[in-house]
Amino acid sequence: MRKDVRILLVGEPKVGKTSLIMSLVSEEFPDEVPLRAEEITIPADVTPERVPTHIVDYSEAEQSEEQLYQEISKANVICIVYSVNNKKSIEKVTSHWIPLINDRTDKDSRVPLILVGNKSDLVEHSSMETILPIMNQYQDIETCVECSAKNLKNISELFYYAQKAVLHPTGPLYCPEEKELKPSCIKALTRIFKVSDLDNDGILNDNELNFFQRTCFNTPLAPQALEDVKNVVRRNMNDGVKDNGLTLKGFLFLHTLFIQRGRHETTWTVLRRFGYDDDLELTQEYLFPIIKIPPDCTTELNHNAYLFLQSVFDKHDKDRDCALSPDEVKDLFKVFPYMPWGPDVNNTVCTNDQGWLTYQGYLSQWTLTTYLDVQRSLEYLGYLGYSIIYEQESQAAAITVTRNKCIDLQKKQTQRSVFRCNVLGARGSGKTGFLQAFLGRNLQRQRRIREDHKSLYAISTTYVYGQEKYLLLHEVMPDFDFLLDSDLACDVVCLVYDVNNPCSFEYAAKVYKQYFIDSKTPCVFIAAKSELHEVRQHYSLSPHDFCRKHKLHPPQLFTCNSPDAPSKDIYTRLTTMAMYPHVAQADLKNSTFWLRASVGATVFAVLGFAMYRALLKQRGYYYIYTAAESAQLRREWVKHLWKAMQLSTSGVTHNENICTDICSEVEREESCAEPCGPTKGPNDQNTAFQISKDFQRTEPFSNKGDYDHPQPDRKPAGPEIHYDVPSAVLRKLPNYCTGKYN
Repeated sequence: MRKDVRILLVGEPKVGKTSLIMSLVSEEFPDEVPLRAEEITIPADVTPERVPTHIVDYSEAEQSEEQLYQEISKANVICIVYSVNNKKSIEKVTSHWIPLINDRTDKDSRVPLILVGNKSDLVEHSSMETILPIMNQYQDIETCVECSAKNLKNISELFYYAQKAVLHPTGPLYCPEEKELKPSCIKALTRIFKVSDLDNDGILNDNELNFFQRTCFNTPLAPQALEDVKNVVRRNMNDGVKDNGLTLKGFLFLHTLFIQRGRHETTWTVLRRFGYDDDLELTQEYLFPIIKIPPDCTTELNHNAYLFLQSVFDKHDKDRDCALSPDEVKDLFKVFPYMPWGPDVNNTVCTNDQGWLTYQGYLSQWTLTTYLDVQRSLEYLGYLGYSIIYEQESQAAAITVTRNKCIDLQKKQTQRSVFRCNVLGARGSGKTGFLQAFLGRNLQRQRRIREDHKSLYAISTTYVYGQEKYLLLHEVMPDFDFLLDSDLACDVVCLVYDVNNPCSFEYAAKVYKQYFIDSKTPCVFIAAKSELHEVRQHYSLSPHDFCRKHKLHPPQLFTCNSPDAPSKDIYTRLTTMAMYPHVAQADLKNSTFWLRASVGATVFAVLGFAMYRALLKQRGYYYIYTAAESAQLRREWVKHLWKAMQLSTSGVTHNENICTDICSEVEREESCAEPCGPTKGPNDQNTAFQISKDFQRTEPFSNKGDYDHPQPDRKPAGPEIHYDVPSAVLRKLPNYCTGKYN
């Protein structure tokens, strides 16, 4: 919407142009009228649309034609004034003034015109019969107003309509000859309908109509008002209402009706609320809100953004198969002016067996776009209506700007969720295969990818210590002499070489020594195509010796030539290294470091559980479980402790014997009908039960609802046996001491 409005009054001499302006300002007819009134500015707070309005008078006696042309070029709307009792002034409207104005304005940006019939107090008849043919002949004429400067009749209305013609023009919306909405207006309103159709069923139900009403006009519609609107549509078209909801045709009909009845402001209010400007294009302010990103910071979607994108996915996943077919993707992007995702997207994120975007792949692509080009992500969210549906000031509310990476290093922790790994290597070393393997594709599936559909990026989720993180792999084109800053800026580096190519390792080694030897960025060498015969590399040091010399991990063997989906262990390791770059490389490659970490995590978990039980004891609470509940607790407890020992990373020598012993212990205890025999309650009736040292079992209270609190006066009743949280299955864990819990 314009920030101000400039109104120019033109017409033959003595038709009352100056009188109209002075009557508006003084609210009375002037005794003496000057040849020309000075430019007047009406403040925003006294105008209906809250926009400052400038009113400019033209006098042929005081101004030249050149000055007139300048004023025409600056005007937002022009009022052509004629006298209703002077036929010659009416004729001049078409013979002189309209052609003059059209000659001085661009054809594509014509100024709206208002015909003003002054001195209506001098005649008893109306001039509308003469004016209507003129209005039908010229599309630029917005309306005609008959008024009287002497009687103050319709003076305020005149300038209101002039202001309205600028702020709510008919031209972009409606074609008077065809009596229908223009294509650009239909396109904009169709997008608004689809955004408001929250369940994507093709109709706006009462809830969606009320949401739309609140969004645009800050007030809901009463139930009767909703019915009245639908009844108006029903009376005028057959398919405007379906299943008691408003269809797209009915929605477009209502706006056509608004415009035909002179209520352009209703349609314009809707359009502007959804981000459109006077040319029915989404504004730059709407699509690209300002967001400040300090150096060395990244951008991610926040929780609300992911919830919104999830709702969009669910809205278009009509067959509920957790994947978007090509038709469903097209339907999702109908609110876009272009197709934002190309065929390379299917080779950037996870897809199902049919090559369709999965839910995880869909979110991954949004994460990738936000990380690499946040402005593009803001634009896409704008098309989908994020700020409108979530009632936010702009799409910027969906973005989290992470803190500086240097601060993460200092604090030795990060809150980021997306980590970038640049993959470098000589041509043919296996970089593309490494990226595609991250998406679960073996070599056989990779061979089916068309060359023009390949992607330099791959993104998916990994789990580090139970936390879901995104790992973004970027294949850097092999050009040793021209690596850009963007090729070097990342969280972890993968240097890939082909074990079967004797010249492959040299490139990776030179890149490391040139760009990363003094960097704090963690680096890993990947020995790709490990299923092939390993040959001696034409380099002064073998890959293992090179890594040992520079205190790096030994080269990690990797292959994607397998019948099943490739292993993701290496990608979990890369994510872990990106999350914890402060950990020394020497420690990272040392298995004892991970063993110490695993034992520490285990001891921490056990001590935490013991403290929890001690607190319960102090408060007088006891938790007793049935045999089935106890078995489930055993399984969950062992699973979490074993996860803590594995730490979701490589560099740990997995002790399969410990794992086998623990699982065997669980299975043995679950299969044993009487693990250690029932215990007898003591003679002292004030003690509710006693727990054995090896396997806690008690006789129950008669009322299971009382188990949370000890009841000294109750006697054991019922044959059912209940078990407390087991400890025997944990004895084989390091440093674990069995205690007596009561």
